[in-house]
Formats: sequence, C-alpha cells, structure tokens
Amino acid sequence: MPRPDHPPPGTADEDSRTSTPRADTARGPDALAPSDTQASPNPPVAGRVSSSLPRAPADRGRESLAQAPRGLSAMADKNASPPRNTSRDTSRERREFVSLMTSRVRDVFLRKPFYVDGSMDLVSLCRALSERGLSEALVRDGGRIGIFTTTDLRDALLSETPPARLPVREVATFEPCSVRPDAELFEALILMLRHRIHRVLVREGTDEAGIVGVLGQLDLMAFVANHSHLIALEAEQATSLDELKAAARQIDSLVGVLDADGVRVEVIAALVGELNRQVFRRLWEMLAPEDLRAHSCLVVMGSEGRGEQIIKTDQDNALLLADGFTCDGLDDITARFTAALIDFGYPPCPGGIMLSRPLWCQNVSAFKDTLRQWIHGGDRDGPMNLAIFLDAAPVAGDAALLKAARDHVDFLMMNDAGYFARFAQAVERFGEGGGWWTRLPGLTGRAGAEIDIKKLGIFPLVHGVRALALEYRIDALGTADRLQALVDTGHMEASFARDLTDALRFLISLKLANNLRQIADGRPPGNAIRLTDLGTLERQALKEALAIVRGFKQWLSRHYRFDAL
Repeated sequence: MPRPDHPPPGTADEDSRTSTPRADTARGPDALAPSDTQASPNPPVAGRVSSSLPRAPADRGRESLAQAPRGLSAMADKNASPPRNTSRDTSRERREFVSLMTSRVRDVFLRKPFYVDGSMDLVSLCRALSERGLSEALVRDGGRIGIFTTTDLRDALLSETPPARLPVREVATFEPCSVRPDAELFEALILMLRHRIHRVLVREGTDEAGIVGVLGQLDLMAFVANHSHLIALEAEQATSLDELKAAARQIDSLVGVLDADGVRVEVIAALVGELNRQVFRRLWEMLAPEDLRAHSCLVVMGSEGRGEQIIKTDQDNALLLADGFTCDGLDDITARFTAALIDFGYPPCPGGIMLSRPLWCQNVSAFKDTLRQWIHGGDRDGPMNLAIFLDAAPVAGDAALLKAARDHVDFLMMNDAGYFARFAQAVERFGEGGGWWTRLPGLTGRAGAEIDIKKLGIFPLVHGVRALALEYRIDALGTADRLQALVDTGHMEASFARDLTDALRFLISLKLANNLRQIADGRPPGNAIRLTDLGTLERQALKEALAIVRGFKQWLSRHYRFDAL
C-alpha cells in the first residue's frame, strides 16, 4: 500500500473539539426476610465466595495520586451537585442505587441450580418446572452446560417438531453468560442490560462443580428495592418517544445521585454508557423499519464508544449500511433519530458527526473509500474523523458491518510507521501555557486562572493510548482496557499503565465534579476548570496527574521519534 502523499495534520478527536469505568465494596442489606424465602417452592441459597521497555516517568505522581481524594463527592465541593428533590421517593431511590453499586453477587440470594438431561423432551421439562415453581433449568449435554428458560419455550413452540418429541438441547442456550460470586452486583446488572437477558449463571470455575446458582433479574431487584423500575427497563418497555424521553432524562439525575454517594467514576461511566445504549437502541427500534435494522449497524463513537462519557455533551454516532441495500425515506429516519436525541438531552455534535449527515451514513464499500481518503488522501479532517471512528462500538443491527470497516483500517495501514507517528503526534497539539501547572498549589497572583482539562490532560492521554492501540492492533475500546492490553502484549510496563489509568480516572472524576458544579450554577457543562474551585489536595493531585501526562507525551515522543517528523 502506498504511503500518503501528504502527511496528515495534527489529529484531534471529540476530546479536543470546542464543544463542549468499579465501586468501593461493602456489604449490602439483607436481601429477603425469612418469610420471603419460605414462600418460594424452591428456596434460594446464598452464593459462596469462590487474573526491554521504557521506564515509567513521574513515579512520584502515583504516590501523590494515591493520597488524593478518590471518591467524587470528596473531590467536589459539598454544594457542587445540582439541587435535588428531598422527597422520600428521592431518598429511597438513592439508597437503592447505593445498594446496587456497593454490593456483591454473593450478597444476593441465588436460585439453586435445577439440572435436566439434554435429551428430555419439552413437555416433560415443562411439567418438571411447573411442579417446582421454576422458570429455568440447567441443561446437561455431554460436557456442555446450557440454560433453558420460558423465553426459550416461546421460541420452541414455533419449531416444526412437536414439543413432546423436541429435546431440550435443541432449544437451550449453551455457554450462557456468567459472573463470579465475588463480582460486584453492578457487573451482573450491566451484563443483563448488555445482552438483554434476565438470568446469569453464578460460578466459581468453568466446570459444573463450580456452578453456585442462578441470579435472576427479579431476585436482583428484590434485593435492591422491592422491584422498583430501573431506567433500562423503562427504556426497553417504552412505547412512545415521550416515554423513552422520560427514561433518558433520568440518567442525569442518576449521575448526580451516584456522585453524591461517592461511587467511583469508572462505575458511573460503565452504567451510564449501558443506559445510553439502551436508549439509543430502543429509539432506533421505534424509528427504523425492520429491514433497515437488519441490514445496518448503528454505532456510537468517541468517548461514548469508549464508555468514558458521563455527562451528556454531544452526539457521535453513525450508520453503516450493507452493500446493495437501499431504504426509502432513510434521510427522514436519520433526521428524526438525531432530533429525538436532541430532545432527550443529547446535544448535537458541532462537527456534524451524526448519522443524519451523509458522511456518517454510508454503505460499507463507500465508507471504506472514505477511510482511504482519511488515511491516504490528505483530507484535512481525516485524522480527526479516523480518531473518532477508532472508538466506534456497535449499538444495534449487524455488528459485522462495523467489523468489516474497522478491519479495513488495519489493511490500509500496512504497518505504516510514518503514519502511526504522525497520528500520535496530535498529543502535542495543545501546549501547557509556559508551565503554568508548576504554580498550581499556590495560585499566587492567578486567582482567576482556568484550565481546559480535556485539552491539557484527558485528550493527550486518551489519544496517545489510542495511537498505540492502532499500531499494535488492539481491539479494546476503553482507555483503561487498552492500557491493560498493552501490558498483556508486552508493549508497556504494568507500573506505567497503572499510573496512566490512575491519572485518567482522576482527571475524569475532576471533570465530572466540575460539570455538576457548573450545572448547579446554571451554566452549561464544559471543560474549563477554575483553579479557585479546587482545594489544596485537588490542586496537588491535578499537578501530579498532569505530570504523568507530560511524562507520557515524552514517552510517545521517543517511541515515535517526533523529532524526525
């Protein structure tokens, strides 16, 4: 593949435009009273407790960060969060979410596994389930373990084979989703949301002996809050745009509640990301006809794709179509999708990175040509657009379409070291203002100083890691996951990756606290942080986090030889 005729300009993604991932563990409350457990024909049981490189700079940064405030509520001013309803319902909802975020799977009562042989016919199985008051069974089939639920029964009735002669192995789901007993409860919830399932296996190992039980969504919600509705369920059950809007609007309130209760930023980001995708998916189901959904892939990109966006900033989405597929009224459908998201509180992208724009709504072959122009055609916005696309994650439809486009990027690169270097050089796009950060602790004579935390901290860290992921063909999307993959593949020291992960989480936490403060003051959330709003420990931790980022930029400069470009 020929090298580009024109070196790409400095790259910037959504983190540099002008527009504006786990919780601390604690024992949860008792799940059910004794009378509740006795009422069931099959009482649940509790789960049982059961993976030559450059040296990292700025070791002292990690020490300082370790001493910095870790919880978001400790980072922000106590009055920084937006005004909240102090009603009994709001307090109850807050306790529910805290219970969800601070409990582990082992704290919840689990259903005893009920095993059947894969050769059992459906009629006999349903009779056995009815006698025991169950709605699921684990299926043994040779060395495999599967699960059969009432949802599978619905689909089985459509089979041409009569139920009395249909073996359960033909309709059961094998290799079902599972969690560890010591996993945090929110992980089980996110797994259910992501795969749109109502049960997960709880297991300590890979063999049958390690299966502890089955965690059901109803049991989880009974543990959390007497069957209160989660936002995701409201979104899934929405039958109108107004109902879906009501669910989407609750996400911001959830962020404020979790922040006020000190839930760690990576937990908030993971949960918010899954809820946003539920909203996007349900909206697409409402607006797009079935044939369009089957022949397209709806994707989110940028910080939303990485799972690192918390406060709604702007939309970054696209639609990839199967080659040869056409849809009447497609422009109207995509325009309505964008407009609905705006109405739901997701601002439009100032750069037009939305599926309602032709550039971001193409068939796969045409989009591959667009990728070629971005990489080898000297397109001024090509590097920025490519950076955003590299964070793309499928939300609905045929994910193979996105994979085909993403694989084409690697094909076009062909180990082009020169392009990797020019792509990574964007980390130097924003300077440090003459070393202002060295004066952070005192702020003498700089009472009104502000910094752009994205440009100076988050963007260079995120983009530098993204460039390394591109070079080494790492599939992970989240920055922390990419860093771990770099360690696992021998491309970065573990201590360095930990420093960068700590710095990123601190910077995102600081940005979130600042955004909530801005919202409480009636200002739009942005990236500018007034240094006078920070306490002494926060300023010191910010200084050390930015020192780690600066060391990372120097690491990248040596790795890619920026001085030779």
